[in-house]
Amino acid sequence: MKGMVFTEFLEMVEARFSPEMADTIIEKSGASGAYTSVGTYHHTELVGMVLQLSEETKAPVPTLLHAFGEHMAVRFAALYPQFFASQPELFGFLASIDGHIHVEVRKLYPDAELPKFDVVERDAEGIVLRYASSRHLADLAAGLIEGSARHYNTPVQVECVDAAEGGSLFKVRRIAHAGTH
Repeated sequence: MKGMVFTEFLEMVEARFSPEMADTIIEKSGASGAYTSVGTYHHTELVGMVLQLSEETKAPVPTLLHAFGEHMAVRFAALYPQFFASQPELFGFLASIDGHIHVEVRKLYPDAELPKFDVVERDAEGIVLRYASSRHLADLAAGLIEGSARHYNTPVQVECVDAAEGGSLFKVRRIAHAGTH
């Protein structure tokens, strides 16, 4: 897993909890804590830190992963605005993850092991994506989707269901703005 994921996770922990909490989860999880954004590290270190954060804060792991996904969407939009600018709306953006965004990421980081997002269905009101990853971080992916929806100012409902052939299906549907019928 690329170091950027680790550095962003620790930045989120420092911002939402405290720098001391970041130090605590590194120490208690046995993680190295010395990450560079371009380095590659085993994903179990991140899992250990998330589990430790859950223990320290009593927040459920899925909730923490989801929050991290939302944080990552904001950071990706700031660091890689061209990916968001290349698509005028959310569903086009989500459909472009594998065919465009991940292609560009692999140019920068050829050794990156990225999740796979295949479009199963798409219409003007939503998209269904098949998510597959050896890391099984669907809650993180759901947070990324919801954070991207906020970036595009598109209120959505995201439903994640296990797919029979492995992975998960994300059903992302547009919802009416609050207060409208």
